[in-house]
Amino acid sequence: MCGIVGYIGKQDSKEILLRGLEKLEYRGYDSAGIAVVNENGVQVFKEKGRIATLREAVDEAVIAPVGIGHTRWATHGVPSKVNAHPHQSSSERFTLVHNGVIENYNHLKRDYLDGVSFKSDTDTEIVVQLIEKFVNDGHQIEDAFKETLKLLKGSYAIALLDNQDQNTIYVAKNKSPLLVGLGDDFNVVASDAMAMLQVTNQYVELMDKEIVIVTRESVTIKTLEGRVVERAPYTAELDASDIEKGTYPHYMLKEIDEQPAVLRKIIGNYRNDNGELTVDEEIRQAMVDTDRVYIIAAGTSYHAGLLGKQYIEKIAQIPVEVHISSEFSYNMPLLSGKPLFIFISQSGETADSRAVLVQVKEMGYKALTITNVQGSTLSREADFTLLLHAGPEIAVASTKAYTAQVAVLSILARDAARAKGIEISFDLSKELGIVASAMETLCDDKEEMEKIAREYLSTTRNCFFIGRGIDYYVGMEGALKLKEISYIQAEGFAGGELKHGTIALIEEGTPIIALATQEIVNLGIRGNVKEVVARGANPCIISMKGLNEEDDRYVISADVHELFTPLLSVIPVQLISYYAALHRECDVDKPRNLAKSVTVE
Repeated sequence: MCGIVGYIGKQDSKEILLRGLEKLEYRGYDSAGIAVVNENGVQVFKEKGRIATLREAVDEAVIAPVGIGHTRWATHGVPSKVNAHPHQSSSERFTLVHNGVIENYNHLKRDYLDGVSFKSDTDTEIVVQLIEKFVNDGHQIEDAFKETLKLLKGSYAIALLDNQDQNTIYVAKNKSPLLVGLGDDFNVVASDAMAMLQVTNQYVELMDKEIVIVTRESVTIKTLEGRVVERAPYTAELDASDIEKGTYPHYMLKEIDEQPAVLRKIIGNYRNDNGELTVDEEIRQAMVDTDRVYIIAAGTSYHAGLLGKQYIEKIAQIPVEVHISSEFSYNMPLLSGKPLFIFISQSGETADSRAVLVQVKEMGYKALTITNVQGSTLSREADFTLLLHAGPEIAVASTKAYTAQVAVLSILARDAARAKGIEISFDLSKELGIVASAMETLCDDKEEMEKIAREYLSTTRNCFFIGRGIDYYVGMEGALKLKEISYIQAEGFAGGELKHGTIALIEEGTPIIALATQEIVNLGIRGNVKEVVARGANPCIISMKGLNEEDDRYVISADVHELFTPLLSVIPVQLISYYAALHRECDVDKPRNLAKSVTVE
């Protein structure tokens, strides 16, 4: 969701900025733009649509060693060239890009900018106009920047150019991710390290309400009160090859295929010298000490959290509640005496989850983040972190991060059980190893998944996923995958709930994807299938070997503990969703209206 890049050095900035924006396409956007500065002043290029469209609009004759760029995901004002970033002040002296939401922009416009003519419908333009106002009132540029930031309420990541100073980029952040990258005779700005991995892997983390003065030779971090902050850089542990598609037509397909390797990497990273899967002692103790775990997440991570509840309760015997982060922030339930909060987020930048984390820390409670991104905001601000080790996930639809989250939650549960002296009847390392091998078989069966997608989903306008117990949670995830990339109206339901209203939606030919991987509910879900078939539904039953029946459409062959079948049954629904989107000529990796990293509440 929205991305920022910036470059100041000796090379021409245009191509570096454009390539950086291309690396941020996975985040989701509807328009893009760059602004570059040289001795002739600032030039702005922006367009609605893809980076490829922006490339065509950029004047190749312009050579400029300083510039900023942006991909926009609309929050204020429709997607358009006018609303695209960068935005400029009335005199065009100042040019700015911004991620986030300025909650009090209307008040600022009314109280400070009466009489100013605005070109866009965005909250961002208020920021750049305020900076110019303070400069016109006699402030130096750095002070004007600070005074503006002090007035802003909400979230922001900002990069600012001054047409009269071609040697500086002014940077600031609050609640939105932003990094400064270090190089020899150049420095860069990026929302995500992978955007500028092309030129550096050395980055400095920025904290909320800091400003940064970036020149070719230096990076100076200050608080809004003017205190200089010293902070050492870190090395971004990313392999450039990890963020390329290689021979794959889409990132999503590549990331589905990477899941067996990710699972094995997780096993390797969490296994101790005795062959046991363990977590750090402090995390283990926090699990032992708590009387209730509260899992906070959104979207796919929420679905992983529902499975995590099953693992922690059934294996470690600790009560768990799972909450949608955007709801929890404004409607906090009555908490237990010794709560432990677990935040699940692929990016570690989910704004709704961070809002809860801020509240939790103010209340003095412990927090654990499970994330794919080391050094992300949720990781940095929580007490503990468990990394997913899944590598960069580029496709908007999460696949490998989801299975990594489920696997890491199972390890957390197993470790807590061992610490509490609870006997477990299975070897988790062995079970996850079996899952990884079975995943490979499922990923190799793409031809059959494509047939299912063509048979059931080529022309349908809706689809229902049903399951019971943990199959219900996988059905919810399958429905989310299908709807977000193919635009088919899809919903996941508990099988027994169909007759309480949803069955009214069944029409002749309505596809029903039913999951049957749990012996205890196998007969129940098959009874639900018969109910919908009697109303004309077209059933597709995905079952486990040993529970399968003659008419099942796809059977998963693996001898794995029932608790871990969700790691397998999700693979077919991921692939079926992928091929459904492909056959319907949808943009698989960048579905409309969606963002990979949701950095606004």
